[in-house]
Amino acid sequence: MGSCPIKCKPDRATSENTSEPGKTGSQRNMLVSLCDYSSFNFEQLTMHVAERLTIVSDDGDFVMVKSTTTGRQSYIPTSYIAKVTNKWLFTGISRCKAEELLMLPNNQTGAFMIRESESNRDSYSLSVLWRGNSSSRNSVKHYRICRLENGWFYISPCVTFPSLHQLVEHHSESADGLCCLLTAPCFIQGSDSPAELARPMPRPMPRAIRRPTLNWKDVSRSMLFTGNRAESEHSLVSEGLREAISSYLYMTESTGQDSDLNWDT
Repeated sequence: MGSCPIKCKPDRATSENTSEPGKTGSQRNMLVSLCDYSSFNFEQLTMHVAERLTIVSDDGDFVMVKSTTTGRQSYIPTSYIAKVTNKWLFTGISRCKAEELLMLPNNQTGAFMIRESESNRDSYSLSVLWRGNSSSRNSVKHYRICRLENGWFYISPCVTFPSLHQLVEHHSESADGLCCLLTAPCFIQGSDSPAELARPMPRPMPRAIRRPTLNWKDVSRSMLFTGNRAESEHSLVSEGLREAISSYLYMTESTGQDSDLNWDT
């Protein structure tokens, strides 16, 4: 692959401080090369497409970058690189370059990226690789990600998400209208394994608290009608059951039924 064709050059400079909309906190950022790049004497490539890079120096329109896989340095235009956040949010990449990266052999069906929309500056697009039974059936599907006035995101208006991260999480578990499940972010040479899924760390299961078996002979009126919240939390009788019993007694007492009930033990 040669240098970037003009039509594939992104129209935005990369920014080191751009963060994913709808998500706060520290995030993992990296740079990726969008082109093969030759040294000045054209004898060898100093940078390959889809390599992870680090910036050595930044002069504005040009940057000195270093490959994390080969250690080679290149002085290149900023339009030859894209910033990647959370492994799948690409800033500074065009639609055709997204297709080129996703079609690389390291990617399998379900490899994806989210990128800035070229047609709408305030929107995003989800690009997903679909590999068929033959190379002629391989393709990249693109889905527009819209944004509501409250900042939430959606592909289908039936399902909305407060962040792009949760949108990715949902479609990693359910295709829900997409061509396939999202399986892994677009491969970047020098980053983590391409087989690593885009799903977040497992959420901790809610802790279940089992109350001891209740012996009704040990239940007194004070346990049922305690007004102390601290005591009620440690009571053998749950709050829901206490409220149900209170309602029942109120109703029966008001009708004169079960007047011989004695809750003192």
